[in-house]
Amino acid sequence: MKKGVLLGFLIMVLAACSSNTPEEYEPIPYTLEIPTLFQQKLLPPVIPANNPLTVEGIALGKKLFFDNILSGTRTQSCAHCHRPQDAFSHAFQFSPGANGNLGTRNSMPLFNNAWNYDELFTWDGKEFSLEGQAFEPVTNPIEMNGNWQDIEQLLNNHDSYPELFRQVFGAGRIDSTMVVKAIAQFQRTLISANSKFDRYLLGQETLTPEELNGFNVFMDEAKGDCFHCHGSDNNPLWTDNQFHNNGLDATFTDLGLGAVTGDPNDNGKFKTPTLRNLVYTSPYMHDGRFATLDEVIDFYSEGLQNSSTIDPLMKNVNQGGVRLSAQDKSDLKAFLLTLTDPEFIRDPAFNR
Repeated sequence: MKKGVLLGFLIMVLAACSSNTPEEYEPIPYTLEIPTLFQQKLLPPVIPANNPLTVEGIALGKKLFFDNILSGTRTQSCAHCHRPQDAFSHAFQFSPGANGNLGTRNSMPLFNNAWNYDELFTWDGKEFSLEGQAFEPVTNPIEMNGNWQDIEQLLNNHDSYPELFRQVFGAGRIDSTMVVKAIAQFQRTLISANSKFDRYLLGQETLTPEELNGFNVFMDEAKGDCFHCHGSDNNPLWTDNQFHNNGLDATFTDLGLGAVTGDPNDNGKFKTPTLRNLVYTSPYMHDGRFATLDEVIDFYSEGLQNSSTIDPLMKNVNQGGVRLSAQDKSDLKAFLLTLTDPEFIRDPAFNR
């Protein structure tokens, strides 16, 4: 399957170098290889009818994702803030933009997004599709600080991009809509589903007593009570993809979803991040305030802050948290680490 993507990319490059006259080209349809657990426990992925996956489209999206041509300074790509080695997040609290300016949000990881059924993306839900998620950072002055008109001109005058785009989208001038469609195609192939816990659920691996107890702590409403927002063995995404005020602050400097909807009841709500690949995605929370997983567990155990929009699921906010024992904290961490998928960050299909 992934060999097919590579073959398609090579075909595209050769065609771009050798073709002098445009000819009709039918891109090769691509079918996602759905992991067994996802087949068993999830609905089919979201693939827009107006942006079907093709071998050539995915290869083009990957090339664009790693290309500095999309930034105003031509020094930064999407991969600058979404690095494969960090599970397509960024191992810094805030990522510097093309001009060196720092943002105010931690970079979210990019994987398994084809199963985001509500199709609300980013920490505050301001984007309504993967295509939209790719569009805005290009012109954001704190991020890539580019100009779509200039970028389109560069792509149309490029030595290889016009032919690559023609093979994916047909004849016509390259525009920003085509660019983000290709990037979104690539992003929909970023699937992580081979952690130790995945293999345990498939009967291929065993967990230690500590890891099993950690999972029980995670699922126990009288202990960790984590599963309502972060999924379970029946939700291998390990996120509900919803928005919650999880008790980080008593007052808000960042309104999160509330700034998008204008509804005060949404103030302080942020998208639930996946718990997969936590080893690679530190620091944690929307503002990267916690450098380690231990700090996160301590926060939910003793550090909750009450506010007017606190999520009802945070039932222990009045006592500061769920008050875990030292052993349960250690075991919970051991379980969370079983959600690590080293194969994902090493996959050549996802790396430059």
